Amino acid sequence: MPQHYGDYQHEIYFDGLFGVLPTQPMTFAELETRARAALPPSLWSYVAGGAGDESTQEANAAAFRTWGLVPRMMVGAAQRDLFGLKLPSPLFMAPVGVIGLCAQDGHGDLATARAAARTGVPMIASTLTVDPMEDVAAEFGDTPGFFQLYTPTDRDLAESLVRRAEAAGFKGIVVTLDTWITGWRPRDLATGNFPQLRGHALANYTSDPVFRARLAKSPEEDPRAAVLEWVGVFGKPLVWDDLAWLRSLTDLPILLKGICHPEDVRRARDGGVDGIYCSNHGGRQANGGLPALDALPDVVAAADGLPVLFDSGVRSGADVVKALALGATAVGVGRPYAYGLALGGTDGIVHVLRALLAEADLIMAVDGYPTLADLRTEGSLRTVRA
Repeated sequence: MPQHYGDYQHEIYFDGLFGVLPTQPMTFAELETRARAALPPSLWSYVAGGAGDESTQEANAAAFRTWGLVPRMMVGAAQRDLFGLKLPSPLFMAPVGVIGLCAQDGHGDLATARAAARTGVPMIASTLTVDPMEDVAAEFGDTPGFFQLYTPTDRDLAESLVRRAEAAGFKGIVVTLDTWITGWRPRDLATGNFPQLRGHALANYTSDPVFRARLAKSPEEDPRAAVLEWVGVFGKPLVWDDLAWLRSLTDLPILLKGICHPEDVRRARDGGVDGIYCSNHGGRQANGGLPALDALPDVVAAADGLPVLFDSGVRSGADVVKALALGATAVGVGRPYAYGLALGGTDGIVHVLRALLAEADLIMAVDGYPTLADLRTEGSLRTVRA
């Protein structure tokens, strides 16, 4: 019998026959509550918080509730397909810059990569990792991984980071556009906590030969000087004229992350990028903006066939299905897997990913959408009355 993501529920029910109950939460609300108890308060605030009064962060999640999937019956949905993509999964793990700190052993980047290997769900590894990118990539197994680039002001350093990612076996470069400067984050300001200023999650810099050459002493000898150097080199506000230079750095696919306007999509497409990443950084960077899901249909239309990755506000398998129905090629999850990591390490992430995929699979089965192509037919989604 073919295996489906939804079969995860059978494992849970059969374990229950023998008195074995899940050790990990089955809902996002419980996951969030237990993760808050497991993480130090300042780290919890960094992961859970957003910009300003967090209205955009909340709107990201609420936007999914404005859409409803229209059930279709008697379509023979027993043979379901979520693999109608070049990626092995319609789900991916979005880059989280402090994911390394969320693990109890302080090596969450490695734990996340191991979860990718076990589930086939790709990881986009942040520039800001606790362990060097080479060590992270070594844990992917057969699952493709992607490297997210915060483009530094030093072009030689940018090139070095990209070349290292290429050599390590990453399959694409995701260039984040909306974080060359940090947004106004009241939770982090209230705790006085900016992890990188404390020397955390800077392994890709301190292990880089170009970055080390900028220092009078090694990072091991003078870690404070390394942090100050990082502050000065971290973020370059990119302009469209930089796109040709970025393209020249690698033959790997390049995706631009943070694009929500159709005109920006067209300029990126004309500039030779390989994919668009529709996201507002989960509401962490700028408050008062449009929910990313509301921008997705116009982004997909303007992409004109280019792959469109999506994240921001994804909390459930139902959210995954709706984003796919609106045209996303693949859907990214952030906070849920970070919370799973905090609670159970690699096993915790695997549980969260399998639960998301199982719910998405079962919704497609129950509502009569055997494939992604069926899901994207006109009329599959309707707006829900307020």
